[in-house]
Amino acid sequence: MFASATEAEQAFYRALARGDIEGLMQVWAGDEEIVCVHPGGLRLIGHLAVRESWESILKHGGLHIETSKVVELSNMVGATHSVIEQIRAMGPNGTEYAYCYATNVFHKGPSGWRMVMHHASAAPERAGAFDLHDAPGTLH
Repeated sequence: MFASATEAEQAFYRALARGDIEGLMQVWAGDEEIVCVHPGGLRLIGHLAVRESWESILKHGGLHIETSKVVELSNMVGATHSVIEQIRAMGPNGTEYAYCYATNVFHKGPSGWRMVMHHASAAPERAGAFDLHDAPGTLH
């Protein structure tokens, strides 16, 4: 279905923007061992738990997420992408932004590249502008 992990990831974020639960779940692998962790949430394992969580999140419409600072680790059958997500929403005072660090893991199978894990955690607002590896000499 997806010729690369990047193509699968792009389809994932496009489906989120549309609020398209069917399109979103088509990105996920067919095995029951898929895993999803939303910021501050429990670890969800399996299609039913993952689907129900996204249905709840998308019940009011799509999520407007832009990704940046992608770090890709890959081989012929697996890929891990670490991204910074900037989530845009309308709040009482206009447009508001939230940031997450997300790790998306993909496996290549007979039907192409599919997502097997999405793990997101809250990130500071300055996440999009600064990474520790950008600061020479900083260890911890």
